[in-house]
Amino acid sequence: MTTDAQKVFLNDPEHPLVHRKSALVINDNPATESFTLAEEVALSINYNGINHAVMLVTPNDIEDFILGFSLSNDIIQHSRQLYGITLDYNEDYINADVEIANQAFWNLKKNKRTLAGTSGCGLCGAQALEQVLPKLEPVRAVSLPEPGWFEGLRDLISRTQVLAQRSGAVHGAVYVDLMRNILACREDIGRHNAFDKLIGAITTKKLFQPEGIVVLTSRCSLELVQKAIRAKFSILVTLSAPTALSVKWASRHGVTLVHVPKRDAPRAYTPNR
Repeated sequence: MTTDAQKVFLNDPEHPLVHRKSALVINDNPATESFTLAEEVALSINYNGINHAVMLVTPNDIEDFILGFSLSNDIIQHSRQLYGITLDYNEDYINADVEIANQAFWNLKKNKRTLAGTSGCGLCGAQALEQVLPKLEPVRAVSLPEPGWFEGLRDLISRTQVLAQRSGAVHGAVYVDLMRNILACREDIGRHNAFDKLIGAITTKKLFQPEGIVVLTSRCSLELVQKAIRAKFSILVTLSAPTALSVKWASRHGVTLVHVPKRDAPRAYTPNR
């Protein structure tokens, strides 16, 4: 049931995640026009009554985001440790009360990491080097798909991103099988948030396939690779270039990292053998 507070965000049943705003077009004949913009809200996440993080997010698929965030940040080890999510929609923010298993909560308190800030925040608030460079179990390396799999991939992803088509300003995280069927797509203003939403959706809907491929529209940083490792993804494709450190970690942990440039051929960074 949609509450009155939720309707502040969902005020347009057909396009609940975008708003139209007027802006002055600066050219030889200045004029005011209306443009579509993506929504952005603050999300406060509390585990067992204690605040853990405040993130700026696109206000859709919030449950997927919280599950994915909890898994990819090693707060819970599996979805069974997340008992429930209660969302409270306010005018300027969403408050999420998350109930997790006592063992997971004890580990969270022991390894307290406070995140505060922005949708682009990856490692802000980390209190120890071990939190930035954790020990992770390698994934099972798999073979690359045929070269033809990558042909027209950018257009395929662009057609899949419904919110980006309306407003721009959002990143996409897409799960694709070897036949190029889109299994899931999640979008958010934050590249980390979009990936967490996708991880949550794959977990909730039991979509995981050993040879499934994740495609991210953003550049690839270290924490995105760490999320892929924790989620057991063997192939990670990005539409913008990876960093050297992300390639190093992907290679070390069995992940094949593929960069698909706009005009040049795909570049695959394969694991160390």
